[in-house]
Amino acid sequence: MRKIRIAIVGVGNCASSLVQGINFYHGSSPNGSGNGLMHRQIGSYQPGDIEVVAAFDIDRRKVGLDVSKAIFSPPNCTKVFCDKIRLTGAIVKMGCVFDGFAPHMRDQDPLRTFLPLEKESTREQIVAELRDSAAELMVNYLPVGSEDATRFYASCALEAGLGFVNNIPVFIASDPVWAKRFAEKNLPVIGDDIKAQLGATILHRMIVDLFRKRGVKLERTYQLNTGGNTDFLNMLNRTRLASKKVSKTEAVQSVIGERLADENIHIGPSDYVPWQLDNKIAFIRTEGRLFGDVPMEIDVKLSVEDSPNSAGVAIDAIRCCKLALDRGIGGVLHSASAFFSKHPPVQMTDDEAYRCVEQFIRGERDR
Repeated sequence: MRKIRIAIVGVGNCASSLVQGINFYHGSSPNGSGNGLMHRQIGSYQPGDIEVVAAFDIDRRKVGLDVSKAIFSPPNCTKVFCDKIRLTGAIVKMGCVFDGFAPHMRDQDPLRTFLPLEKESTREQIVAELRDSAAELMVNYLPVGSEDATRFYASCALEAGLGFVNNIPVFIASDPVWAKRFAEKNLPVIGDDIKAQLGATILHRMIVDLFRKRGVKLERTYQLNTGGNTDFLNMLNRTRLASKKVSKTEAVQSVIGERLADENIHIGPSDYVPWQLDNKIAFIRTEGRLFGDVPMEIDVKLSVEDSPNSAGVAIDAIRCCKLALDRGIGGVLHSASAFFSKHPPVQMTDDEAYRCVEQFIRGERDR
């Protein structure tokens, strides 16, 4: 049976949930239970057909371990929903740090942050590992704010001939220069910044879209998020949030219709609460005016395990990227990017993106 051979960059909570999910759904028949999956099958591929063949990290507690072991190493703290993980045979290799490790992290509890190794791999070693492993796709799970590191690994993917699934808010698919580079190599790219299965962004978009469709004038809105995983700890450094705030804000602005002034929309991480671990709590408020210019407001609280929420989408994005490889399609996959990502090159409503990605899966449209 054909496999989807992936390389993972950043073996954190999201990678842990992805690998657990591959094992959790492995061996289930196409007609069996697909609880938690948006698609049981995409093309000829089921979740269990994804195979991790290479992985990179900078934490000394993960480097040197099989991926099946590394995903449960500190500081990972996501929910363990599948503890029977098959050995992958892929040993986590030391990557390159660049800006993947924020300076303020050194002052935190070492159990909750990275313990970086000093000796980094060279570019040549990383490209050689990608080629030797016969990886087809690279899945980017670097920390928020890893601008230089993401571009470095994207260039390694290009050199080694891999497609690229960009799950973080660094603009690759939505940057015309990078999009052109992948198109010229005829390699597919999906991004940027994964849109969780049922997370704060998708819920916020649905609420403001409902306002628009029902004729309610949206006046103000915010989204405040708290969490206790390493990603939230990393984001205490506000200088790393520029792309994240743009990505999340534009994801909501794009479905409002008439854009809100900057002072009337606030979306972004709020604070790090250690005891929440991988549980993310989002507070969403929308204020508007309905018939007769009468005011109304909605307050919503969402509590969700952050990393499985991400993996539920990544497992589909990976399979769509593989479909593109099989079909000889390179460059940005616009329908998949619009459905799976917060900051795609072309924003669509969620209904339109859903229709387009279903057409892509069926082979009725190129992208």
